[in-house]
Amino acid sequence: MLKHVIAYAHELMEQVIHPGDTVIDATCGNGNDTLVLSRLVGDEGKVLAFDIQEQAIEMTSKHLTMHDVTNTTLILDSHQRVDHYITAEDEGKLAGAIFNLGYLPGSSKAITTNAESTITAIEKIRHSMKPGGRIVLVVYHGHAEGAIEKEGLLAHVKEYDQKQYAVLQYRFLNQKNNPPFIIAIEKKKKK
Repeated sequence: MLKHVIAYAHELMEQVIHPGDTVIDATCGNGNDTLVLSRLVGDEGKVLAFDIQEQAIEMTSKHLTMHDVTNTTLILDSHQRVDHYITAEDEGKLAGAIFNLGYLPGSSKAITTNAESTITAIEKIRHSMKPGGRIVLVVYHGHAEGAIEKEGLLAHVKEYDQKQYAVLQYRFLNQKNNPPFIIAIEKKKKK
């Protein structure tokens, strides 16, 4: 059976994240991805969870508290400033990042991710990521800014050198209403 995009996004992260790793939830939203990541890295690992909305940080904090999560740092800031939070201690341990793009469900649809900030974040993360690490983007493009972001992201990642990065697109073609899809970027291991 084909997996829903969120389940497949999590599976893609599970394949490369190990206990003790550092990972990034670039858009923590309501905390579901953050919780998945925190379990994957374990007590010795670290999750940096970003959002620009205080409401998202509060919801994620409550969600993590309910599950006794202590390995996560919640950051009220744009993911494009991720390099301000990656420390020397994280070098060689950054296994990847997940992005759920678009707007916070149940919140203002006027506040969305955008191609410029997302591409800036991806660039900073991919250069700090260890070989074999992955960036997984769940792209919601059924709104005006989302359609622009989708086109910008696809154009950008198509330019990555195939000798250094594998880029995957996973999408359902026969669903209506612009279903979300995945872009996954894997940093290849040196041979």
